[in-house]
Amino acid sequence: MRVVVAEDHALLRDGLTRLLTAYGVEVALALDGTDGLAAALAREDIDAAILDVRLPPTFTDEGLRAAIAARAARPGFPVMVLSQYVEHLYARELLASGDGGVGYLLKDRVADAGDFVDSVRRVAAGGTVLDPEVVATLMSRRRIEPVERLTERERDVIALMAQGRSNAAIAGALFVSEKAVAKHINGIFTKLDLPVAGDDHRRVLAVLAWLKV
Repeated sequence: MRVVVAEDHALLRDGLTRLLTAYGVEVALALDGTDGLAAALAREDIDAAILDVRLPPTFTDEGLRAAIAARAARPGFPVMVLSQYVEHLYARELLASGDGGVGYLLKDRVADAGDFVDSVRRVAAGGTVLDPEVVATLMSRRRIEPVERLTERERDVIALMAQGRSNAAIAGALFVSEKAVAKHINGIFTKLDLPVAGDDHRRVLAVLAWLKV
């Protein structure tokens, strides 16, 4: 897997590059801002991007805009966004396309290198990985939609799905069996009117429906 990293903080940029390389992810480019970023994200040999939301010159939303533009040009292009804070509007806009391949993690809460790289790989594979704090923020602002059909337990399950958890991890967090989790997930698919398709694709659609605001 070949990725582009855009992070203005030199130590963090170098740390991300070393970490990803150590786990077998090739960092094709590590940029300190938006110069050359659009061209890099358009390269067909780039599989995913890891971007800071705020990049020079204004340190507002340059990274996010670059991510959205890249996904407009290449629908579903995998992007992992790193942010210092929960940016509700940023997360909403990034998810608005309805495609998977999106990650949004808070920098201060990335504590395990292996988990981080696993999250990058899940996003590159088309999954959705969101920080629990981001999930909580988006859930508090979601509209009344078909998600209101979900039971309390199904909401627990889909909230954990939004964090990128596997069935086994969800089962462990809720102290239930994997079989029970699979049953809840099938119920979620039915209540959200998701068509029969690959389970991974439907998981992404379910999470996007749950988090849509």
